[in-house]
Order: sequence, then C-alpha cells, then structure tokens
Amino acid sequence: MDVEAAALIALGLKYLGAGLAMTGAIGAGAGVGIVVGGAVQGIARNPDAAGQIMSNMILGVALAEAVAIYALVVSLILIFVAPIG
Repeated sequence: MDVEAAALIALGLKYLGAGLAMTGAIGAGAGVGIVVGGAVQGIARNPDAAGQIMSNMILGVALAEAVAIYALVVSLILIFVAPIG
C-alpha cells in the first residue's frame, strides 16, 4: 500500500469516526421525547403542578441537549482539528 492510499484510508476513517460520534444525538433525541412525554402526562394528571413540572422538564431537556452538543463538538473536532495519520 502506497502513502497516498494510506492517507485516503486515514481520511475515510476520520470521517467515519466523526459520524459515529454523532450517534450521541440519537440518545439526546430519545431523552427529550421521553422527558416531554412524561411532563405532558404529569400536567394532564395534575394541572395545579404545571409550573413545577414545566421547570423540571426544561432542566431535563437542557441536560439532554447538552449531550448532543458535546457529540457535535467531538465530531467537529475530529473533522477539522485532528491530524490525519
């Protein structure tokens, strides 16, 4: 295998790693769906507690989205900063 082929394989693996790093966004999306669904059910069962449920829901959504942002940052670092080979 020559040097050019090895560099192309390394570049392809770099992009593959960046794509795999974004799988963290799948968990964040599922987490947000579960949190919001639970909040809607809680508000439907007890409308008087809507304010407290809503504030806890917003905190949960923010924490779940933070994981997706971390995955995006890792992916962007792999694409633009990490050296090849």
